[in-house]
Amino acid sequence: MYNRIAVFRAEYKLSRRQLAQAVDVNPQTIGYLERGDYKPSLELALKVAAVFHVPVELIFSLTPFEAIGTSLRRMGVEQ
Repeated sequence: MYNRIAVFRAEYKLSRRQLAQAVDVNPQTIGYLERGDYKPSLELALKVAAVFHVPVELIFSLTPFEAIGTSLRRMGVEQ
């Protein structure tokens, strides 16, 4: 499973500890998730998505995410 947790944390300026508190898990769990060492339960994935106010599929995927720069170029957005 692939995820963009670190990208969203950086955008929202949240530490692992702050995100962990928001979703009621240990901060180490957030690290394991970000590295792909742990797959979240559906409940945890939905909680993480809720913190960032986005659909769960923007954060988690079964296939690798396209690089953000590639996505922006494809959409014609200037960087």
